[in-house]
Amino acid sequence: MPKFTQISLSSIFNASRGDSQYWGSKTAGAIAGLPFGPQSFWGVPFEMADGGVNELLVLEGKSNADIAVGSAGSHLVFAHFCDEDSPASVAGQPSDYLNPVVTAPGEHMADYVVVFDDGSELRQSIRRRFEINQVQTRMQSGFASRQHQGLSSIPKRGPFPNNAWGRWQTGVMVGDAPADGRTTAKSDRAGRSNPPGSWSIYALELPDSSKKVASVRIESTGAAALAIGALTVFSGQDHPLRHQPLETVQIDAGKKLAGELDIDIDLGVIARQQDIQSFDGEAWLVNPVKGWGESAVDPQMIASVDLTASADATLSVDGQALDVRSLLETGKAENGDVSANVLTSERTWVHGKIIDSSTGKPTAARIHFRSPDGRYFPPYGHTHEVNDNWFEDYGADLLLGDTPYAYVDGTFQGELPVGDVYVEVSKGFEFEPIRQKLSIKPGQRELEITLERNSNLRAAGWVTADTHTHFLTPETAHLEAAAEDINVINLLAAQWGDLYTNVGDLTGEVSGSSSAETIVWVGSENRQHFMGHISLMGATGSPIFPMSTSGPTEGYIGDPTVRAMSEWADEAREKGGLAIVPHFPFPHSEVIAEVVLGKVDGLEIRDFHVPTMDTFAVHEWYRLLSCGLRVPAVGGTDKMSAGMPVGGVRTYAYIGDNELSHVSWSDAVRAGRTYTTSGPLMDFTVEGLRPGEELSLPESGGSVHVTATATCAMPINKLEIVFNGKIIAKVSSADGAKLLTIDESLDLPGSGWIAARAVSDHVAWHVWPVNFAAHTSPVYVKAGRTDVFDAALGEYLITTMRGGVEWLDTLATRADAERHSTIRKVFTDAIGAVEKKMPHTHADGTTHTH
Repeated sequence: MPKFTQISLSSIFNASRGDSQYWGSKTAGAIAGLPFGPQSFWGVPFEMADGGVNELLVLEGKSNADIAVGSAGSHLVFAHFCDEDSPASVAGQPSDYLNPVVTAPGEHMADYVVVFDDGSELRQSIRRRFEINQVQTRMQSGFASRQHQGLSSIPKRGPFPNNAWGRWQTGVMVGDAPADGRTTAKSDRAGRSNPPGSWSIYALELPDSSKKVASVRIESTGAAALAIGALTVFSGQDHPLRHQPLETVQIDAGKKLAGELDIDIDLGVIARQQDIQSFDGEAWLVNPVKGWGESAVDPQMIASVDLTASADATLSVDGQALDVRSLLETGKAENGDVSANVLTSERTWVHGKIIDSSTGKPTAARIHFRSPDGRYFPPYGHTHEVNDNWFEDYGADLLLGDTPYAYVDGTFQGELPVGDVYVEVSKGFEFEPIRQKLSIKPGQRELEITLERNSNLRAAGWVTADTHTHFLTPETAHLEAAAEDINVINLLAAQWGDLYTNVGDLTGEVSGSSSAETIVWVGSENRQHFMGHISLMGATGSPIFPMSTSGPTEGYIGDPTVRAMSEWADEAREKGGLAIVPHFPFPHSEVIAEVVLGKVDGLEIRDFHVPTMDTFAVHEWYRLLSCGLRVPAVGGTDKMSAGMPVGGVRTYAYIGDNELSHVSWSDAVRAGRTYTTSGPLMDFTVEGLRPGEELSLPESGGSVHVTATATCAMPINKLEIVFNGKIIAKVSSADGAKLLTIDESLDLPGSGWIAARAVSDHVAWHVWPVNFAAHTSPVYVKAGRTDVFDAALGEYLITTMRGGVEWLDTLATRADAERHSTIRKVFTDAIGAVEKKMPHTHADGTTHTH
């Protein structure tokens, strides 16, 4: 018996699609857009007329029609529809609303009487919005029938047509996905889009598939006109329009990747074709780096499809037919050199908790579940494919290298495969990240995972902060900060041309999303494309505007230069806030003047891209310090996508016994009691003094006792002591160690600054790979009455600032003469301050400084 038998209706068609006399105005208009000719709806083929005189069997009033069938099967599948007009509208509703709606659900439209060869009959009532529906409705599809438009899978990660990114995140589109991503719906007078016309596809189940159907008698009740466009006999064991739950199926077709395969299915939907990266669970478990992602080099890939289908469907792979019933019931199907296997067919819904062992309570964290074949199983409410593009996905998800994570508040629920499951959980730097292999039992409902602390610096007076995040809502910022063990998260509003982000969250006070141990403050990053950026946080009162000037890419085209970074910084500090230079030193111009004039409270030192830490950004900070300019290091991420973890580079600040608040944290930053880190935890003293403090020595210098420790959940390779930019002590571990220590006496020849730094050869996968590294702010050394100043570096600073003046005078778009003069004075005052420190040579050859 064939799977499908198409019945020709051409001999009984009595109307064309253009015969409008049968229909209300909406129905007549929608019929014109219906597909005709040979069609396949939901995998069922239909023989429809196209271009002839008549293309429809229309019944109007109380009338009958007979359709000759002459075939046996399990279902008769109709493509039909009815008019929108109804005399039986419920509760007195009019039938002609502005939008097409069903006002008489269940109205008896006809009886379809199946006549068998043996003379027996089966009578099926045909009701509005049940077995048949109006040709056009708004979100009122049939209860027992489908609209003819099937589902098309679309790539959630693009490329995206214009105005389609959000809609494409569903991964599916009703009907064929148009090339421009736009729907074909038309708008009504109120500007709302009307849905396209639809055939109703209804499968009438037959009690005995072996009995031949002689004919179907259509008995119209006269309630409204109805039309039949096609009839197909289906032979199968299940309802052809009812799909089984989604399954992921591995395809083996000669080592082809998913994109190289020609894959189709008749009674179902291919939700996604994707390549699964091969996964070595045992190697993953013992990797020394846990919780910070990985990025495989040239990994092996496995082709797979996600499909949902009737068990009677046929899966076609490169022209080879695979029986879906066999695939679903046995887990495998094959034909020739093509085979398919269901992955993790048994799953269970689990409610989970992540427990802090030190408190016994649930704690927010970042979590990743993976099946043995390498697929990610996120908790419910989190996406399978994390989009790490800029300003496109700022939900509670993260992608580090190849590894997606979900941020959870300490509890979660979702579907996990039965059997072996791999889990990874991470929470900042003071909890040991874990990787474990779990065994999920059939029907298991509860799961508890425990995190162990490796440190508790909060109890010792240290707090953590991310100085620089964007785009998140305050609530999501709070969740992600708590999950990353961040005490203070600074969410910064900003302007990008005509795009303004988080401006509606500015309140001039601690965000209402804050809690006792996780403070959210919405400040602003004020930006100028040439002179620099300045992050303003903790400032009370009204916002500090404008947030960008001088045109693209920060301000809008043609915006004049109306404020200096230093002026923004002054206003923030007058309002009790901090002024931090983000992603120091870029843009590289006024930033030097800001430091020289003491306008800023810290520099973001986060350029940990090499295992030596000797980057331009770090060395530029050293140059400022070696010119006697005291400015501490802070850590911030500049998070602008789901590829950057909150606190991936963070500030540790010592508040001692003070209560945690944005004020106490800010005070610690101003005092220089900080270090910046992407993993290592630091402790550093010089003669018992800590970063930010000053050590007095004789004019000739002296021997000092230095202690430094670096601990890390990941192996670290070097711990170094730096004096005036040069390494004067170090300890290293070729294989990496979780603890490195320096405790020795060091000779310091004079004034300057001394700090500790640690670095690992291993990396965390942020948007880019970042070495696990940390750098303390300096202890300042004053030998006698001499201040440290490197004249060659001073000349370098002066030259760079003179370049800023040159830009202002020649290229900057000016607001007015007064504004131009005020901004210019920032540079000239800073140049003069450095010039005063420069040595001057007298006629007798001697030199002196001011």
